[in-house]
Amino acid sequence: MDFSLPPDLVQFLKSLDSFIDKEITPLQYRNDNNRFFDHRREHSRTDWDNGGLPRPEWEALLLESTRLADAAGFWRQALPPEYGGQRPTSARTSGPGSNLWMAVTRDHLASMGLGLFNDLQNEHSVVGNFPDIVMLREFGTESQKRELIQGRLEHRVRITFGLTEPDHGSDATHMETRAVPEKKNGVEGWRIDGMKKWQTGMHAATHCFIFARTRGKEGDKTGITCFIVPRHTPGLKVESYEWTLNMPTDHATVSINSVFVPASAVLGPLHNGLGIAQAFVHENRIRQAASSLGAAQHCIDASIAYANTRRTFGKPLSHNQGIQFPLVELATQAAMLRLLIRKTAAEMDAMDHQEVESKLGMEVSMCNYWANRMCCEAADRAMQVHGGNGYSRGKPFEHIWRHHRRYRTTEGSEEIQMRKIAAYLFKFGARGSIKQSKM
Repeated sequence: MDFSLPPDLVQFLKSLDSFIDKEITPLQYRNDNNRFFDHRREHSRTDWDNGGLPRPEWEALLLESTRLADAAGFWRQALPPEYGGQRPTSARTSGPGSNLWMAVTRDHLASMGLGLFNDLQNEHSVVGNFPDIVMLREFGTESQKRELIQGRLEHRVRITFGLTEPDHGSDATHMETRAVPEKKNGVEGWRIDGMKKWQTGMHAATHCFIFARTRGKEGDKTGITCFIVPRHTPGLKVESYEWTLNMPTDHATVSINSVFVPASAVLGPLHNGLGIAQAFVHENRIRQAASSLGAAQHCIDASIAYANTRRTFGKPLSHNQGIQFPLVELATQAAMLRLLIRKTAAEMDAMDHQEVESKLGMEVSMCNYWANRMCCEAADRAMQVHGGNGYSRGKPFEHIWRHHRRYRTTEGSEEIQMRKIAAYLFKFGARGSIKQSKM
């Protein structure tokens, strides 16, 4: 059993750190750019008089950072070579761009704290994550790939994901959005009607992935189709942007009234949209878990350092067991979770992604729900250890808590993750019984 990281991955992290030090950190501190990361960050990022949307200058800074990372060869690492990345073209490999590399990288970056190099409030990182490109590469037609993937990489295309509805979240099989065949101006296609909520990035979107039932009854797992809908298609309207715990918002509620799309707008197999939506959910969940773990580690490390230097009643704060024990528990949980995340990611790399649900779905859910919960606990503990300083916006902990708190409901709520684990444990899940792990 070898638990050490591959030497080329260790070297990659060193190169990444060097790039951040030389290119990204100076950009963050140039002019007044650091206002987006200090105590003014929420105001600097948020246009309160424009629906609470991100300020253009904030998003321009993120784009400048992304362009630097792309030019340096880091941003596209998780993509296959034909799109400028390093991801292995075949399964059963844990090389650059693999699940293991991405999990370790995301853990590493988040453990460094809040900065322009990695700001997960916007899913921004110098090492990008591209679920939309992966979906298009796997299920798109050649025409869809040419238009959308290249446009996405050149920052001309931005795609939102329209699955959740005002009355339907975790259970997408009961979605009320419907699409029916229709012919318009001699073109065969579909008419879509319904509502969507939490369509992130709608303010800057060029295209939307809209999921709608095309046959069958409520509750059926099949009969839902994914449509690629251009943002300014008549009948597609943003009704509101939902203000959240962590601002700015780009989470739209969208109405869909008699929206017509041609048959060529269908992404992937007809009536199998949920399969498309879920095909790569495990990759996103393990990466999200790694990010939450890294953020938790940052809170733990910062609290330990502060407790060793802060003096109360004539002695370091760290001499108090009331300070020690909660941090000991968090540090122990983080160490164990890191091993499970890396082991699970490596095992994912050893199989086709279609196999992950049946063979590793339980472990992915364990990693995801526990990391997200632990991160919130670590941020809360950091605020407590730092006292008033921790509650202030001079420290990143309240921001980490507000951001990572949303992960406990997105990408599958922690209750959904626990239900999935229970299905495996109690033998009514895809695997049928708990898998005895062999390290």
